Amino acid sequence: MEARTPSRTALGVVAHRAVHQIFDAPPKILGDPIAPSLLSEAERAALAERPAWIDEPATRRMRARLVVRSRFSEDRLAAAVARGVDQYVILGAGYDSFAYRQPAWARGLQIFEVDHPATQAEKQARLAAAGVAAPDNLVFAPIDFEATSLAAGLRASALDFDRPAFFSCLGVLVYLTAEAGDAVFQLVAGFPAGSEVAFSFSPSGDSDVAARAAAAGEPWLTHHQRSDLAARLAELGYAEVEFLTPVETGRLYFPRPRSDGLQAPPRTFVAAAIVGDNAG
Repeated sequence: MEARTPSRTALGVVAHRAVHQIFDAPPKILGDPIAPSLLSEAERAALAERPAWIDEPATRRMRARLVVRSRFSEDRLAAAVARGVDQYVILGAGYDSFAYRQPAWARGLQIFEVDHPATQAEKQARLAAAGVAAPDNLVFAPIDFEATSLAAGLRASALDFDRPAFFSCLGVLVYLTAEAGDAVFQLVAGFPAGSEVAFSFSPSGDSDVAARAAAAGEPWLTHHQRSDLAARLAELGYAEVEFLTPVETGRLYFPRPRSDGLQAPPRTFVAAAIVGDNAG
C-alpha cells in the first residue's frame, strides 16, 4: 500500500488561520499567534506579498467559518474546564495550535492530539523548525484509521476513559464514512456524564470547498443534516446539544462591523453536545 502523505487540506486550514493573524484587524476572532509559525519560510514569504485571493469574498467567508468554528470549540472547552473536565482530545488535530498557545486556565488539562502519523510527523517537523516546543501536558496519539480504530488507538494512549473528557472534531466528519463518524459520537457517549464533543459537519458536498478537497486527494465522504444529527445524539444519550446559528455567531463574535470587512458567515454548521447521565 502506498504510504500516505501529510494532509493538504489541514495545511490549507492553518494558512487561513495565519492570514487571520497577519492581515485581519483586531480584535481577532481567534487569537492564534502560532499559526504563521506552522507555515514554511516559502509559504510565509508568499503570504507577505498579500496575494489577491486573501481578499476575495469567498476566501473571507471561508476564513470566517474556520476561525469561528475553532473559537466556538475553544469557548466550549473553557466552559467544560470550569465544570471540572481535565482531558482534551483533538480528533484530526492537523495543524491545530491550541496546545502551544494554551491560556492559563488550560494548564491543568491533559491534551491529546490525534491524527494520522504522516500529518503528525510533518507538524512536529514544522514546529521544531520554528523553535516551538511541545508543552508538558501534550500527548501525541498517532492513529492510522486504516489499521486501527479510534477507540483502540485512544486506549493505547494515556487517555482515562473513566474521567470526563472534551473532544473537538473539526473538519473531520466529512472525511469519514457514516459508520466511522457515528463511532466518534458513540465513543464520546461512553465517557462519563459531563463529557462533551464539539464538531463541524456539512449537509452537502456541492461546494467549491468540497471540490478543492477532492482535487487534493481528500474527498468528502459523508454529509449530515442537522435534524438527523440531533435525533442521533439524543438516541445516544447526549443531554444537551447546541447548534451554533448564524444569528448567535454574529452576536458572539461579530457584535459590531469590522474594519477588515470580515463578516459573520451566513452558514456555520458547527455544534456541541454534552454527555448525559444515561449515555453510553
